[in-house]
Amino acid sequence: MVEIAGKKVLLTGATGGLGRTIASTLAGSGAKLILSARSAEALEELSASLPGSGHTFLRADLGSPGAALEMAEAAGDVDILVANAALPSTGRITELTDDQVARMLRINLEAPILLAQALLPGMLERGRGKLVLIGSLAGKAGSPRSSIYNATKFGLRGFAFGLAADLEGSPVGVTLVAPGFVREAGMFADSGADAPPGLGTTTPEKVAAAVLKAVDSNRVEIAVAPIVQRTMAHVGLMSPHISHRVQSGSAGQNAADSLAQGQTDKR
Repeated sequence: MVEIAGKKVLLTGATGGLGRTIASTLAGSGAKLILSARSAEALEELSASLPGSGHTFLRADLGSPGAALEMAEAAGDVDILVANAALPSTGRITELTDDQVARMLRINLEAPILLAQALLPGMLERGRGKLVLIGSLAGKAGSPRSSIYNATKFGLRGFAFGLAADLEGSPVGVTLVAPGFVREAGMFADSGADAPPGLGTTTPEKVAAAVLKAVDSNRVEIAVAPIVQRTMAHVGLMSPHISHRVQSGSAGQNAADSLAQGQTDKR
């Protein structure tokens, strides 16, 4: 557990809808943020708008080879990592280019792993630290048009659990925060598509609250979604064939098509 007030937090994907809410929540709790995203202008605006003082930013494109390690070096001593950056990774794999697949894997999976690897030694040496990885319920159950996104979130979940076991008894913890469908931010909001009916949604504020809870807890995973979504995700994990049959219906296929089409220019 880490007391967040006064701590140095590196937040990736800071200027997205979810990232901005996380940044505001952390800053409001007394953290000093190092904000990262691709737009320097958006980072400067966000940094100036946050409560508290001492916030800085690092422009980086985590889809570029070597960017994650360059960011870790530039950030210096970091008490808390919140790896939030993610690229929309929907679409049939036959419709994606090799470069698109490589970029999706690098941003969604490789970058959080490399950032954790680079920052962890300093945290252990100083005797404190927290790694918060923003995953997804898509790391439990597959869905149409999301094979690459599922792969990255399944992988991130496995990394978080394995690393947490390695760090047992150390002064550094790992928590995976796994949202379901988020309204007003996240994949569906960015694409303009509607979330599948009947499953409910959560809010950016609840995800940010979970991040804050993750920093100050020893929990390995925190799911942020209505009970129906969490149950369906667990069913998908335990009985993939049942999940596959449900999502093969017209409602699941239509929602997946709508989401993928809305994200075509964001890959």
